[in-house]
Amino acid sequence: MEVKISSILFSILLIGLIACTVKFLNWVWFRPKRLEKLLRNQGLQGNSYRFLIGDMKDLISVTKDERPRSIQFSDNLPSHILPYYHQICSKYGENSFMWFGPSPRLNIADPQLMKDIMTRHDLFHKPLPDPIGHAVAGGLLFLEDEKWAKHRKIINPAFHMEKLKNMVPAIRLSCSNMVDKWEALFSSSDKSREIDVWPSFENLSGDVISRAAFGSSHEEGRRIFELQKEQVKLVLELMQFFFIPGWRFVPTKANKRMRACSKEIKSLLRDIINQREKAMKRGETIGDDLLGTLMESNIKEIHEQGNKKNVGMSIEDVIKECRLFYFAGSETTSLLLVWTMVMLSKHQEWQDRAREEVFQVFSKEEPTFDGLNRLKIVTMIFHEVLRMYPSAPLLSRAPTKTVKLGNITLPVGVDLMLLIGLLHHDPKIWGDDVNEFKPERFSEGISSATRGQFSFVPFGAGPRICIGQHFAMIEAKLALAMILQRFSFELSPSYLHAPFPILTLQPQHGVPLILHKL
Repeated sequence: MEVKISSILFSILLIGLIACTVKFLNWVWFRPKRLEKLLRNQGLQGNSYRFLIGDMKDLISVTKDERPRSIQFSDNLPSHILPYYHQICSKYGENSFMWFGPSPRLNIADPQLMKDIMTRHDLFHKPLPDPIGHAVAGGLLFLEDEKWAKHRKIINPAFHMEKLKNMVPAIRLSCSNMVDKWEALFSSSDKSREIDVWPSFENLSGDVISRAAFGSSHEEGRRIFELQKEQVKLVLELMQFFFIPGWRFVPTKANKRMRACSKEIKSLLRDIINQREKAMKRGETIGDDLLGTLMESNIKEIHEQGNKKNVGMSIEDVIKECRLFYFAGSETTSLLLVWTMVMLSKHQEWQDRAREEVFQVFSKEEPTFDGLNRLKIVTMIFHEVLRMYPSAPLLSRAPTKTVKLGNITLPVGVDLMLLIGLLHHDPKIWGDDVNEFKPERFSEGISSATRGQFSFVPFGAGPRICIGQHFAMIEAKLALAMILQRFSFELSPSYLHAPFPILTLQPQHGVPLILHKL
C-alpha cells in the first residue's frame, strides 16, 4: 500500500515538474522565438533573441557608459538620453524592436502611431507587472479601465482651475522662501554668487506639493518627498533585474531598502489621512488643498452611489494617489524649471525678453494668478524646454488583445516603447534646426508649431493626459517670474551639460549658475 502511495506521489511530482519545465521553456525560448518570427514576417527588424537576457546586457552597459558623460548643447540629444534605443533605431530603422529579457518591445516614434496608441487607452495599457513604477508612484498612473475612470472622476475636482487658483498663495510662499534663501547667500559686497539651483528646485517643488497637497502637514510631506527621491536613486540598481519574475521579492539590499521606504511613506500618509478624517468628523473646515478636495469628492461619490459595491476609494487607494501627487507633482515642475534656467542662461536674449515681460505684467509686485495667463513669452519658452527636455522621454504600453497598429498586427506579448525623446527631436517634423533652442516655434501656439501633427506630448495625450499639467505650469510660471524679478543668471564655468533619464530626465552633475542680484 505504501509503495502504491509513494508511486502516486512520485507521479504527481513528476507531472508537476514536467509542467513547470514546459512553462519555463515556453517563457524563455519558444514564445520569444514565435513572437520574433511573427515580427520579422511583417518586415520588422531587431537583434536576434538571446536566451533569457535578450538585449538587457547591452542596454544596461550602454546606459551606464553614457549616463555620466557630458555633451555639447548642439549635440544630438536623443543619442545621449536614449542611447541604446537610438542605436537600435539607427541600425534597423523606425520599424525596429528590442528585447527586454524574453519580451520583445516595438519602438514607436511615428506621430500617427503614437496618436493611435495614446488615444485608444482601452486597447493599450501599461505593461504589467511594473513593480518599480508601483513602488515609487502608483495610483492613477497605473490604473486601467473602470478603476481608472472611477479614480479620475474623484480626483478631477482637486485640479479644477478655481481650486488651483486658491493654491497660488501657498505656491507663492514656497517660491518666495526659495529666492529669499538665495539672496541670503549674498554678502553686502557680493555682486554675484554661484549656486547649484537643482537642489533648490527639488526642495521647492517638494515644499509646494507638500503645502498644496497637505496644507498644514507639509513638514510630514517633506519627509515623504525625501523618501521618494531615495527610491528613484534605487531604480538604477533594480532595473537590471526587473524583467525577471519575482526578483523584487529577493532580499537584496536595494529591494529591502525600497520596501522600507514604501512602508514609511505609507505610514506617514496614513497618519495624515487619519488626522484629516477625524477633523472632517468633527465638522472642521479642511481647506482647499489636494487631499481635502480629494477626500470630499470621494465622500460625495460614495453618498451618490449609495449601497453599490466597490464605490469610492479605499484608504489604500487614497494613499497611492497621494504618493502620485508627490512624485509627479514634484518631478515634473522641478525639471521644467531647471532646464528652463539652463536654456535661459545659455540664451541671454530670451532671458531678457522673459524678464521684460514679467516686469511689464507684474512690475515688482508679487505675481498673481490672473497675471500668469498673460505671460506669452514665458509660455513659449516653457513649451520649447518641454520639447527639448521632456520629463519622461520614454513611455511604455502593451496591447490588451491582438490589434492592428498601422500595417502591423500586434499580438499580446509584444510591448510598445513610445520614444517621446525621439519624437520631440525629429527633424522631419521640427526642421533641421531641431537641436536649437527656438521658443518662437510656439509663437502661434502648439498646433502651428507641430503643423497639426501629433508630435508634442510632454504631459502625455488622450484621455490619460497628465491630470496635474496645469498645476505644474502655474508653479513653474510663478517661480520663474519671481526669480526674473530679483536675479539675472548665467552658466557657471563648472557647469557640465549631462541630461539623463532615471525615470525622469535629470541633470547628472547638478546645475551650478552664477546669479546676479538686480
